[in-house]
Amino acid sequence: MRSPELYAGLMSGTSLDGVDAVLLEVSSAGPRCLAHRHQPFAPELAGELLALNQRGGEDELHRAALAANSVADAYASVLDELMVAAQVSAQAVRAAGAHGQTVRHRPELGFTLQLLNAARLAERSGIAVVSDLRSRDVAAGGQGAPLVPTFHRAVFGRTEHDVAVLNLGGMGNLSLLHADGRTLGFDTGPGNVLLDLWHQRHRGGPFDPAGAWAATGQVDGLLLERLSSEAFFSLPPPRSTGRDLFGAAWLQQHVRNEAPQDVQATLAELTAWTVANALQTHLPQAQELIVCGGGAFNTDLLGRLRRRLPGVSLVDSSERGLPPMQVEAAAFAWLAQRFMTGLPGNLPAVTGARGPRLLGALHPA
Repeated sequence: MRSPELYAGLMSGTSLDGVDAVLLEVSSAGPRCLAHRHQPFAPELAGELLALNQRGGEDELHRAALAANSVADAYASVLDELMVAAQVSAQAVRAAGAHGQTVRHRPELGFTLQLLNAARLAERSGIAVVSDLRSRDVAAGGQGAPLVPTFHRAVFGRTEHDVAVLNLGGMGNLSLLHADGRTLGFDTGPGNVLLDLWHQRHRGGPFDPAGAWAATGQVDGLLLERLSSEAFFSLPPPRSTGRDLFGAAWLQQHVRNEAPQDVQATLAELTAWTVANALQTHLPQAQELIVCGGGAFNTDLLGRLRRRLPGVSLVDSSERGLPPMQVEAAAFAWLAQRFMTGLPGNLPAVTGARGPRLLGALHPA
């Protein structure tokens, strides 16, 4: 039996709500999460990262470099908290898989960009850092995303029936875990990103807690028709997306003079439709949909999903051993373990890459 090893995982997604950090024990028995910590981004950093997601602006390269430093500092801070909570020294952790903050994702142009000064993070934390985990897959002709389906298979896929895993972060992505061992996955489209954006604009808070505001609105059929006509939703896998497409500019193209709460309800319905449509198209026999990510706490959105998927059991990922806010960070700890042991981290059937590849770049402690 292989001796257990400890890996940290650090993830900040397109929702810009902060950093999740987990400590993962990996052994022949499989991965096991030992500790989790979350730190929100400082409002100034979140605002700058959002601005850098959008094209244009003055002195963009200089600002991006400083933001990469700030992301590294935020990661180091939550990593320190994680080590204290787990009562583990930095020397006991073999490596940290650090995602960075995506500000551009353009695989069709051959690049994806996650801001993170990984050398600074390694220096501050005293832990080896595996970063830039998407670029090699893109270089091999892949989408660079999603990278989590193989991890979902490892922790959720040991069943005798077909299971799907839905990560509802800023974007939504599905992992399709066939009972025969096949694993597929792709981005469904916007998860929380448009809901958060619209709520911030009209209500001031960072997100719509439990979808309460959306629940007060009525779905506007014409708006939903305009939104759902987006060509991305008709693309076959492999496919991935981000704020490059689904951002404020895209939303403004479609919104007319609808009541704000009706727009919010319609955006929630759009997310539910994209997920249900994708699942019914690509894994119609699925009996269970395991939900993780921040959207797992949006009861209004989950209700819309249940209405669109009456034959599917929706299950919170915590009922399958890993709480919703830990799953994605745990996946990047697991990808760091794959890198450090010389194993490929991508799945060509998911990303479209020419073959399996070792993902990441190492910054030693």
